[in-house]
Amino acid sequence: MPRYLKLGQVPPKRHTQFRKPDGSLYSEQLFGTKGFSGVASLLYHAHLPTQAAEYKALNDLRPELAPEEPLRHHHLKTWNFTPTGDPISGRTPLLVNDDISIGLCRPVEPMPYFYKNADGDDLLFIHEGQGRLETMFGPLPYHEGDYLVIPRGTIYRIVADTSETRMLVMESASAVETPHRYRNEYGQLLEHAPYCERDMRAPETVEYHDETGPYEVRIKARGRLTAYFYNFHPLDVVGWDGFVYPWAFNIADFEPITGSIH
Repeated sequence: MPRYLKLGQVPPKRHTQFRKPDGSLYSEQLFGTKGFSGVASLLYHAHLPTQAAEYKALNDLRPELAPEEPLRHHHLKTWNFTPTGDPISGRTPLLVNDDISIGLCRPVEPMPYFYKNADGDDLLFIHEGQGRLETMFGPLPYHEGDYLVIPRGTIYRIVADTSETRMLVMESASAVETPHRYRNEYGQLLEHAPYCERDMRAPETVEYHDETGPYEVRIKARGRLTAYFYNFHPLDVVGWDGFVYPWAFNIADFEPITGSIH
């Protein structure tokens, strides 16, 4: 369970007037993945997040499933997976059910747009490459061996610093979180857990943008992709606090009971 964080500018009390230097109001967004019943964060935008100038339907992202056949073993040979597209359009799902989609991505193009997955949490494993994950919560650098946990509804863009990027892409219908057996009743990771809160990297600063548009945010919802266009930069958050945000964990920090420490 990610711990409480606060970055940037936030008012002393939640749900109160928070004004810009010119006297106009910032827009408060309650960001949660389970409505009002789960963990959440409060974000403060320079513009209304719902203020889209226009939208356009794009394509259907629901994968075409193979026909059912007798149960047998399969060997998925993926090392020579063909590079294509950008970090979103280049994703190819391989294994799919109602709970999770698992696929690969070897992008060769940059992302000229931002992306939001409203259908599930995104979990990316970086096999090769490095760069940074730009999000409305702030930037998060990544490198080889990182898992990137991106809660549903997060607006983000992947900016690669290297020519070769290879990712394992998972989309989970339920929240991606640490197993209950590793946590106490307060959500703190226990002593026998193979990692602890120190191993989880979160954004360390917000990057407020006040550029004017148009800017495109592609939203995946109900298996379909829709482009929303805004007259302002979508990463216009001046501050936030709460328990929901993207975070990274490197596989090298996974310590089984008999590992490099014990």
